[in-house]
Amino acid sequence: MDNIKPREQIEKIEAYSPGTPVEEVQRQLGLTKVVKLASNENPFGYSPLAEQAMIEEVQKINMYPEVALPLLAGSLAEKLGVSREQLFFGNGSDEIIRLLTTTYINQSDEAVMADVTFPRYYTDVLIGGGTPITVPLVEGVHDLEGMLAAVRAKTKMVFVCNPNNPTGTVVGKEQLLHFIERIPSHVLIVIDEAYYEYVHSTDYLETVPLLDKYPNLIVLRTFSKIYGLAGLRVGYGLMNPELVQNLMRVKEPFNVNRMAQRAALASLNDDKFVAMTRERNEQGKRIYERTFSELGLPYFSSQANFVMVDVKRPAKIVYMDLLKRGVIVRPVGYPTTIRVTIGNEEEVETFVQALKML
Repeated sequence: MDNIKPREQIEKIEAYSPGTPVEEVQRQLGLTKVVKLASNENPFGYSPLAEQAMIEEVQKINMYPEVALPLLAGSLAEKLGVSREQLFFGNGSDEIIRLLTTTYINQSDEAVMADVTFPRYYTDVLIGGGTPITVPLVEGVHDLEGMLAAVRAKTKMVFVCNPNNPTGTVVGKEQLLHFIERIPSHVLIVIDEAYYEYVHSTDYLETVPLLDKYPNLIVLRTFSKIYGLAGLRVGYGLMNPELVQNLMRVKEPFNVNRMAQRAALASLNDDKFVAMTRERNEQGKRIYERTFSELGLPYFSSQANFVMVDVKRPAKIVYMDLLKRGVIVRPVGYPTTIRVTIGNEEEVETFVQALKML
């Protein structure tokens, strides 16, 4: 098929590589028990309210879902203190990132982001024909001053992942606000807060109250992480209504299915489940941190449901050694770092014991 070639931009990118599935590891290595700690899924499941809502909604799956998600939009708007017109929903926040770059990145436009951070920013900018400009992290944290210095006439968008995936770090409240204040008004500021609900730091900027003051500010969140609905794909963005209307022109009509809409709506009412997840996540994190300290392995202080640790050996070798012991982690970030999801009590213990055996 030499005469059928993709666009030049497509040849520059690699397909997304998800965490290795449990079933695949079981088949390949002949293991009966495998623990997956590679994709930052919620190990405590999802709200029972969401389960009941999906059972009820299954009777309607012969019908298309509502395009604008009015019920979910109304509940979220009330919960967050915004208007419905400021909300946009996607098939995961990943889709919203793609729609933003599709809608606003032209050929030769630039987008500034960290190195290392969530890789879809880089990929989606490339797919749109733009140029990603990466600024190295400083001790695992976004170098906001360096990113601001990288903003030029061609810059159309900047991405700040906060907490950052894969380091789990956050930028300081005053630093981020000062950054937002100084970004030119024609540049879109995308703050990806996929792990927002896990944050415990008091030095964390609440961005939603800033939306009215900064029309170029976009805040992304998701139901995939603390709400445990990763398999249903529901993400949302908070932004200026004009930006919402532009994205509505580009999105697929029925991008969030009926089951996902109902489960997300029900999950919003289960504060008990969210609080339980946060607390058990913190307990697991403390065990990880204590273990890494005992083993002399440096790690980044995380505000998410994962921790990045320097294993002081080639990460891919450590990944394979852990895999043989039935533990799936993610070799990501730097040559000797892995990212490990904070699992439930049994999963945390399994990982800790496997790591100590290396």
